[in-house]
Amino acid sequence: MTVYSHSRIASFEKCPKQFHYRYVLKIPAEREGIEAFMGKRVHEVLERLYEFAVRGQIPSLEQVIFRYHAFWDEHYDDKRVSIVKSGTPPSFYRDLGVRCIEYYYRRFHPFDQTETLGVEEEVQFTLDDEGKYAMRGVIDRVVRGQDGAIEVHDYKTGRYIPAQKELNQDRQLALYQIGLRDRYGDDQPYRLVWHYLQRKEQRTSNRTPEQLVALRKDTMAVIDQIETAEDYPVQRNRLCDWCEYKDRCFAEHP
Repeated sequence: MTVYSHSRIASFEKCPKQFHYRYVLKIPAEREGIEAFMGKRVHEVLERLYEFAVRGQIPSLEQVIFRYHAFWDEHYDDKRVSIVKSGTPPSFYRDLGVRCIEYYYRRFHPFDQTETLGVEEEVQFTLDDEGKYAMRGVIDRVVRGQDGAIEVHDYKTGRYIPAQKELNQDRQLALYQIGLRDRYGDDQPYRLVWHYLQRKEQRTSNRTPEQLVALRKDTMAVIDQIETAEDYPVQRNRLCDWCEYKDRCFAEHP
């Protein structure tokens, strides 16, 4: 049985050909955009920060930034990491990651406003009672808020902030909420929280039980579409330049 994730489903919706390369043919990624590379390093550092914080061992901002640079140097490969925006040096993105971390650290230090229940927390669940539609996901941080609500936190390092209407319809974090309900039950409210680090802003949203029922049905319908797909057409869009399969795709489908 195939276990689905939000990213797997989103890949099919965005471009079936990308989905075909990544999940059907399982072709290793040929490159990675530097924006995604920077985002991964920021996520790694914030994960490590909270692992220390929950033990009462809060590192200094200087130590956190040092670790970020160490992660960057360890993983950076200029033959694999691509920069789409011509004339922009790697140092621009490296420094941008530093600013994201500095903002978060200064805003939330000493990191005791809420109770951290898990970092990089994996959830596995099914959308139906029969267990035919299996899902998994990894949550940046799971939190118990001051009001007792279970919060699903997600870190964003890009500049774009969706309108509140879009966030109220966001699938990813709402699916994570479904998974967490199996663990924490329905006796407390849930809250979805996005941290837009580059923009120094935070957004929240909530879901009603009726919305979660509709989300289950809609997601199962997309999975049915994926399972019965016989063709995976190219869908050109503004994100093609950042796709890890761009060179292969443009060569095969000029």
